[in-house]
Amino acid sequence: MAGNRIKQRVDLLGDRYRARAPGLSASLQTVARYIHENREEVLDATAMEIAEATQTSDATVVRTVQALGFAGLRDLKTTLTAWFGPAMNSEEKMSVTISELSCDINSGIDFVLGGHQRACEALAEPQNRLAVARAVALLIEARQVALFGINASGILADYSARLFTRIGIPAVTLNRAGIALAEQLITLQRGDVLIMMAQKSAHREGMTTLKEAKRLGMPVILLTNALDSAFARQADVVINVPRGGENGRMPLHGTVLVCLEMLILSVASATAARTVKTMKRIQDLNRALKPVAKK
Repeated sequence: MAGNRIKQRVDLLGDRYRARAPGLSASLQTVARYIHENREEVLDATAMEIAEATQTSDATVVRTVQALGFAGLRDLKTTLTAWFGPAMNSEEKMSVTISELSCDINSGIDFVLGGHQRACEALAEPQNRLAVARAVALLIEARQVALFGINASGILADYSARLFTRIGIPAVTLNRAGIALAEQLITLQRGDVLIMMAQKSAHREGMTTLKEAKRLGMPVILLTNALDSAFARQADVVINVPRGGENGRMPLHGTVLVCLEMLILSVASATAARTVKTMKRIQDLNRALKPVAKK
């Protein structure tokens, strides 16, 4: 199913870029190359933002788009949207996964265990250990931790926010859409640290959250298996978290949870006094909430 979708896509931009870019001026070639290599960012960018990224002018961006055979930026974005195509939904991913498994319990067990084993091996690699250490150093100094995730990752954000609170670090979740996400984003302040769970798709929720974090000077820690995404290029720390999901298979969210718990426990151990004090206070409050037994 996933393979058929890829085969059916016609890369009109790629075809025109290869045919026309060599004949363009140097400045137009720069913009054309950026558009070709950064398609997800271009989908949500204005001509001015593309000009800023390429150190050119918005007029140069418009001329480049037209030189590539598009009526304007809107026409280019329409073409890109068609090229990306609709994302596979959870039903389709489950169907692909089940169709590739044998009709027995062990095949499902092996699929999940194998995925988690590969993820744990990747998380233990030196570059990931270094990234986790850098992330922990940022989190220790955070005024507040913000956790971004949508859909299933939004549930992980809720759970992790509770754990951060339990070790003495205020935490908020950024896991909604539309005006509800805007209301969550308005609580962010300088001194906060953002943990993002995001993959390849440069969706509007993630890009808006990232831009707000950058505006406030917040460090960004990204948990992803898409190391070449728009999010990865702008994050301060990138932790590679394999999730499976290749070739249209369902992803494993438990691998992300493993990484989150690594971060939280590492922060807790590095700030042991604060952690113990907070946990003790939580237990005192919990005891005060219990009904008094009648004599």
